[in-house]
Amino acid sequence: QVQLVESGGGLVQAGGSLRLSCATSRSIFSIATMGWYRQAPGKQRELVATIMYFGSTNYADSVKGRFTISRDNAKNTVYLQMNSLKSEDTAVYYCNAHGDRFPVPLWGQGTQVTVSS
Repeated sequence: QVQLVESGGGLVQAGGSLRLSCATSRSIFSIATMGWYRQAPGKQRELVATIMYFGSTNYADSVKGRFTISRDNAKNTVYLQMNSLKSEDTAVYYCNAHGDRFPVPLWGQGTQVTVSS
């Protein structure tokens, strides 16, 4: 049962932009801190950005000033706007939901982002 559904990945040239979306149910979205993580080939999964229900955000240093995480609480959807993309941003991007009321974090299936130089 897929609880987090991602979309928006693809191939883009360096310097370009993409927007990722992750939709879920209201029962999950209303209690979760939502986040985006990524995993490049041969590397560990790493935090990209998180956003709490009322909008507090946290970013990895590598994406600050280029990426923006946001959430639409009416649509139960979290977004990741990625600008000024670099080749090192190439990875599979995963949506994540977690919080005190989650026994384990929830993960989406992942969406590939490829930045060509």
